[in-house]
Parts: sequence; C-alpha cells; structure tokens
Amino acid sequence: MNTTEIKGNWNELKGKLKQKYADLTDDDLLYDEGKEDELYGKLQQKLGKTKEEIHQLFSDL
Repeated sequence: MNTTEIKGNWNELKGKLKQKYADLTDDDLLYDEGKEDELYGKLQQKLGKTKEEIHQLFSDL
C-alpha cells in the first residue's frame, strides 16, 4: 500500500488499527499532511515494529 492509498483510506485503517491494537489512541494515530515520518515513529515506539513492518501491517488490514 502506498502513501496515497493510506491517505485515502486513513479513517478505515485507523479503526482497524485501534481494533487490533487496543492501546493505540487517537493521538497516536493523528495523521497530518507531511507528517508521515512522525506517525511512523509513534507507531514504531508504541508497537515495537519497524517502519517496514508497519507498512506491511497497513497492507494486511
């Protein structure tokens, strides 16, 4: 899944992530244009996964 697809499906992805990882908050999943790296960093810290693993997680949802 590329960045454009992530942006277009963000609300759906956000809901699925919160279902799968109950400890994620709205603040953790706050997406601002141009802040992709910050989002990935937050998710890496919270989930203990690499950026590549998170990208794969998006594709699997």
